[in-house]
Amino acid sequence: MDLDITGAKILISIPELGGFMLTETVVVTWVVMLVLVLACRFMTKNLEVHPTKKRQIIAETIVGAAQNLVKSNMGEKYLGTWYLPFIGALFALSAGCSLSSLFGAYAPTSDLSTVLAWALFVFALITINKIKSNGIGGYLKSYTEPIPVMTPFNIIGEIATPVSMAFRHFGNIASGSVITALIYGGLSALSGLVLGLLPGALGQTLSNIPIFAAGIPAILSLYFDFFSSFLQAFIFCMLTMMYVSDAAGDAV
Repeated sequence: MDLDITGAKILISIPELGGFMLTETVVVTWVVMLVLVLACRFMTKNLEVHPTKKRQIIAETIVGAAQNLVKSNMGEKYLGTWYLPFIGALFALSAGCSLSSLFGAYAPTSDLSTVLAWALFVFALITINKIKSNGIGGYLKSYTEPIPVMTPFNIIGEIATPVSMAFRHFGNIASGSVITALIYGGLSALSGLVLGLLPGALGQTLSNIPIFAAGIPAILSLYFDFFSSFLQAFIFCMLTMMYVSDAAGDAV
């Protein structure tokens, strides 16, 4: 199985096109986006002024939760901007990509290139809002504050923002998959060792069945793949809102 440097399986590699590679990360991400688009289309079809359908009620509940999240963390002035759907889409895509591992697919958020791309986009938003708020001169001057000798450290601190966002998200999702796999492997080995002590054909048969691995990895997977997926999506969105609103100041 061919892998890229992040661990994702390479499905198609075409050297003639400049080393183009179609990885499992790309395919799963597009599948998740398609599912989200279809879900949004389904829940918002034939909307009513006074909702009676469960799908519209669920859709309005989700939108209301997104509005409350943005309002409480960025301010009411952001509700009429494109930041509201952006934060909602970012949360849904992050959670959806992480939850894809529940269906046996490779989670795109376990690929550093995925979350790093999101973090770089957020970093671009932060920089744009700082320039809009302080002007290009004020933005460049901020690197020399409080004293010019701090400029290199301020630059490093600025670069550290997207790096820390990416590695925090990637590390938590990827580590969950690794921990679950290690525990499953360890319990399978323990099962083979203990049950192999049984006499005769019974021991030989049962030692090949990972009985001890039944249940525990599933419970851990439920935490890492389900709860942690929503938690990391929430944290990433919270950091995005905090950094962008601080950078924007009064300029929106």
